[in-house]
Amino acid sequence: MQWRRFISPLAAMCIAALAAPALAQSEVGALIDRAIAGDHRSESNRLRDKYRHPRETLLFFGLRPEMTVVEIWPGGGWYSEILGPVLRERGKFYLAHYAVENPKTAGWQRDVREKQQDRIADQAAVYGKPTFTSFGPPDYLAIAPPVSADLVLTFRNVHNWSNQKSDQAAFKAFFDALKPGGILGVVEHRAKPGTSFERMIKTGYMTEAYVIELAGNAGFKLMEKSEINANPLDSADHPNGVWTLPPMMRGRVDPEKYGAIGESDRMTLKFRKPE
Repeated sequence: MQWRRFISPLAAMCIAALAAPALAQSEVGALIDRAIAGDHRSESNRLRDKYRHPRETLLFFGLRPEMTVVEIWPGGGWYSEILGPVLRERGKFYLAHYAVENPKTAGWQRDVREKQQDRIADQAAVYGKPTFTSFGPPDYLAIAPPVSADLVLTFRNVHNWSNQKSDQAAFKAFFDALKPGGILGVVEHRAKPGTSFERMIKTGYMTEAYVIELAGNAGFKLMEKSEINANPLDSADHPNGVWTLPPMMRGRVDPEKYGAIGESDRMTLKFRKPE
């Protein structure tokens, strides 16, 4: 068996791929379903499923268990608790969290990251061993090794980077981390077409045209849009912007009215890094 020592890394990857045949779409869906139904999820998080459509969203973006996936700013880990179990055995999972190395990072952001790190460390049987990296554009951009990721995902974050005038740097970081042919999946609060940039920053709702422009400037090509996360009840015009709606309901302005609307109307955009 002396020949084994001469196998190149590329050949080893090919052998591993042959040993682990690709799953059918229905099997991937079943993996996601099991993660969604897992006992590790809190009841409060389960209540968000009807607004966030995790199964449909992740299948739309092409999630597969053997992928290298980067989740950007996972916050408390709502999507992480679904992605982690799916990727645990065959994939690689990077959590590009708040940059604790950055002195400008807020105390609450440090606390959120620490809590998620502790939770994942305590539940290795659920999550495996994902890798935490630091993301804080424009200075902290190493979300994963260059050209290593199959899929980069960001959920309801673009308005934050736009507010910080670092949104273009963020999309460039996503592009650099992805392999040629890799996918960027974006879910974001959706403003009405023609909304001014100042209004977008104030309300937290971004126009599809603006997000598509950011991605295009970074080198991405728009593959497809989906209405999976649309909410026709949301006018995108509220006293405290998107934060008037659940789950935040800032100021508790007419909770019955805004609770009935549900979470925000959202764009779901799938981009591809050219070969």
